[in-house]
Amino acid sequence: MAEAQSNLTPQPPSLRGKGESDDEPAARHSSPAPPSLLGKGAGGLGVLSTFRASDGYPFYYRRFAPPGVPAARLVFVHGIRSHGGWYEKSCRAFAAAGFEVYFLDRRGSGLNTARRGDAPTFRRLIDDVAEFVTHLREERAWLPVVVGGISWGGKLAVGLTYRHPGLIDGLVLLCPGLVPKVAPPLAGRVRIAVALVFRPWKFFPVPLNEPELFTASPDGRAFVAAEPHGLRLATARFLFASFSIDVYLRRAVRGVTVPTLLVLAEHDRIIDNAQTREVVARFGTPATVVEYPGAHHTLEFEPPGHPWVGDVTTWIETHVVGKCV
Repeated sequence: MAEAQSNLTPQPPSLRGKGESDDEPAARHSSPAPPSLLGKGAGGLGVLSTFRASDGYPFYYRRFAPPGVPAARLVFVHGIRSHGGWYEKSCRAFAAAGFEVYFLDRRGSGLNTARRGDAPTFRRLIDDVAEFVTHLREERAWLPVVVGGISWGGKLAVGLTYRHPGLIDGLVLLCPGLVPKVAPPLAGRVRIAVALVFRPWKFFPVPLNEPELFTASPDGRAFVAAEPHGLRLATARFLFASFSIDVYLRRAVRGVTVPTLLVLAEHDRIIDNAQTREVVARFGTPATVVEYPGAHHTLEFEPPGHPWVGDVTTWIETHVVGKCV
């Protein structure tokens, strides 16, 4: 697995078709990254790079370095609609708090234009995260690794602990999509099932295309509506993978034995908080649960001064870093 670290800008989707190879060297498309992707802030300058998975697919990730020696590594995976560009503010804050932060763009999502909206299987998506973490551990293996699963990415984070036990030291679930309220209508599910047999690459709308589902913030809603890299369409194969991982997680939850923090938002319109608590209560180890009154699904869009980043930082320092020393 080769890694290319440079400031990269992917080709727009119109320049890469389905038939093109997914394993072209990333360096062939290198150019300065746009300022909006690499903004300066409390955590310094984020670096945009690519990582090549074992099947040859190169996916983008952002790295935010701390000002000194890191206390731990945080690896974030995003939701079905979002990508790493939504979360740069919190990544810089976590880096400023002393963590080495990585935010992965899921294959087919965010800046990854090859096979847009598609994934072979949910296991391949879990393995992408596992291979990235394994690569990180080749250097400074003593550093604790915490995986943060945001929204739909929470499924991958929980599945990771079951499919690759012992790989990570802690788990942070931010409004995880373990029990969603939102799903395609019955007629849409029938069409997806038919397409899965005859046209698995047929696209369907992602059932999260209303900005108001994510936040009450007018600026946040405007951002979600206008930003160009969010996933709005997904293949029948990807949507089947999303259903399949739900079945997989029914047995995977008891395999979660690492320290876990579950963070919920009172006014979440995407996930069912009560049922999510019940699922997490079946983990193999008790989890810390925090629910923020008045908050909405995407905590990144909460007003300035919201305590969620500080609370996650304190929990990691206490329950992961403190126990690994």
